[in-house]
Amino acid sequence: MTNQQPVLGLLDLVVRDMDATLAFYRRLGLEIPDSAVWRTASGAHHVNLDLPNGFHLHFDSVALAKSFNRGWPEQAATGTRTIIGFSVSSREAVDDRYADLVATGYTGRQPPYDTFWGARYAVIEDPDGNHVGLMSPLDPARRSAGPAL
Repeated sequence: MTNQQPVLGLLDLVVRDMDATLAFYRRLGLEIPDSAVWRTASGAHHVNLDLPNGFHLHFDSVALAKSFNRGWPEQAATGTRTIIGFSVSSREAVDDRYADLVATGYTGRQPPYDTFWGARYAVIEDPDGNHVGLMSPLDPARRSAGPAL
């Protein structure tokens, strides 16, 4: 066994409604060309996005997930205990994207606010109930003491 540390390079979201997922993430600002979507006669089943920072984001249908993972669980509940985080260019971009997504009908979970670590931050829910974080660059001048937990 090698001692090389694994590198996180891919997030694969298994989604119930691919078209709703594509609409949400496109509205969020991701460029998802139709050529990145694999469709069969039964619908869209896979999307492969190579993000500018070298990270890979995939969306898979439940049917496809079951085909490559025999242990895929049937889940009635939506969402996870994970926040899918996206960096945006500015504090204003956090506010603008959050407002646009909420105005379009998506559920806001945390309105934009100034965090103790110095970023502007908000959380919105995607069509599968996943929490999607929007975070501005850190501003050391805006840091403050963390919460008393």
